[in-house]
Amino acid sequence: MAKAASGSDVGSAPAVARLPRTARGMRTRAALIDAAAAEFGARGFHDTGITDITRAAGVALGSFYTWFDSKEAIFRAVVADMSERVRDAVAPRLAGVEGALAREEAALAAFLEVVAANRLLYRIIDEAEFVAADAHQAHYLRTVGRIAERLRAGVEAGELSAGVGEVEAWAIAGMNVFLGLRYVLWAADGDPDPAEVVLRANRLLRGGMARQG
Repeated sequence: MAKAASGSDVGSAPAVARLPRTARGMRTRAALIDAAAAEFGARGFHDTGITDITRAAGVALGSFYTWFDSKEAIFRAVVADMSERVRDAVAPRLAGVEGALAREEAALAAFLEVVAANRLLYRIIDEAEFVAADAHQAHYLRTVGRIAERLRAGVEAGELSAGVGEVEAWAIAGMNVFLGLRYVLWAADGDPDPAEVVLRANRLLRGGMARQG
């Protein structure tokens, strides 16, 4: 099936996305982003056309260009939206949780739930490395930044070893990503359930970062 022109090829001028000012515009833009996530997740960036996205969203082609200049622009919006969904799912689960390591346990549990509910997350974020490298990097920098901020708070509270910070935050992020891949997306009969995975991962953190004595 012939694909609509993307409007800008990867590596060309920066893609542009505009923000709506009305409730109707917000609904239309959200429908396009949701449809794009499904289409990119199923087909990949290069095999998805703008017409595939508008058809799935039930939106006229002209409406697409009201909000996005190109296929790359909406792909970037999808990456940002997925990053925000992870943030928005994790943050409420941390409210009222006492202790730095308990917060990381709650954050991992919330992340695994996000992966289970948004199984296209990995494919789209991974493809972003090649389609929109800056958006890919920004997703991980934001994610790790939130973890590092929580760890620094734990150090200041005397709960974690002095010096724990960005390096450990990247290590935790990597652990979380691969646990989601293995025990959610690649889950198999006989695997520990997500609650057990979370407990065992947190046990590792407690043994490696908790202040001794």
